[in-house]
Amino acid sequence: MRHYEVVFLVHPDQSEQVPGMLERYKGLIENAGGTVHRIEDWGRRMLAYPINNLVKAHYAMFNIECDQAAMNELVDSFKFNDAILRHLIIKRDDAVTEQSLIMKNKDEKGDKPERGERRRRDEESSDNSDDTSDDDNDNDNAEAA
Repeated sequence: MRHYEVVFLVHPDQSEQVPGMLERYKGLIENAGGTVHRIEDWGRRMLAYPINNLVKAHYAMFNIECDQAAMNELVDSFKFNDAILRHLIIKRDDAVTEQSLIMKNKDEKGDKPERGERRRRDEESSDNSDDTSDDDNDNDNAEAA
């Protein structure tokens, strides 16, 4: 059996159905004699470019080990599910069980600062830039005289 990494993008309106989809696809692989090594739900993320006039999608990823017949069945289920915008399947040399970089980064960042905190930092930087712009105008006036 071969090892695969599968990533698929789900329509953002169908985000609440992603856990059910993951269980369904996991069952499909296991019923065909395959194994699922890792499942990750990356959540709703921005797309690199619009797909069907959407700028966000719900990302999910899993690493599996299965035969070609099971993989064909999985691909067919992706194609016939209208909620799945895109899918990518990569053949791997071995099973990957460690956490992906996206999940590691999400764990390291923890909670994002509140929106008000970000504004305060932006206001501080704009206050500093106002001070420097006044100095630049004074220098320009001195050179003109």
